[in-house]
Amino acid sequence: MSNAPLNNGRRRFLTATTAVVGGLGAAAVAVPFIKSWNPSEKAKAAGAPVEVDISKLEEGQMVRVEWRGKPVWVVRRAQSVVDALKQIDGQLRDPDSGEAQQPAYATNAYRSIKPEYFVAVGICTHLGCSPTYLPDSFSEQVQGVKSGFFCPCHGSKFDMAGRVFQGVPAPLNLVVPKHMYLSDTKIIVGIDEEGEA
Repeated sequence: MSNAPLNNGRRRFLTATTAVVGGLGAAAVAVPFIKSWNPSEKAKAAGAPVEVDISKLEEGQMVRVEWRGKPVWVVRRAQSVVDALKQIDGQLRDPDSGEAQQPAYATNAYRSIKPEYFVAVGICTHLGCSPTYLPDSFSEQVQGVKSGFFCPCHGSKFDMAGRVFQGVPAPLNLVVPKHMYLSDTKIIVGIDEEGEA
């Protein structure tokens, strides 16, 4: 046992200093660790809404963009195609879009906000293949339908509103993502008035 007098002030100072340094060390380790739980900038960008310029899209043309790592199609339909959509309901599995594969504002015969433009995730609802857009030769695949989407993997067929035909492997219509018009020439995919998808 030492005969030196106790210096309680010094002991408190050393204890407080040790506690502060230890707390700073713990914070220095915790901040990067907790920050690593957040998605990277690349991941945030991959899920961010995507703007699509439709100003040069002509009737029958389709533009493809990527949103959340998935292909998204924007197709400009001719008025004759829009009119023909109502005539094939008897050939479709879900003609009225009863299954929730689209936002409420796209639960109509056109499955879109504006009948002229169709926006859909270009992935078959059977096993995730990407169907082929057939603007003028679809009648070879499905009698009486001039254009649509054909999945070559297992033969699923969709009309120009992404509605699946009866008797094919795909169980559901194509997914219509949240989207809205920023102007007459720009669409944003992945967000609408209610927020992000």
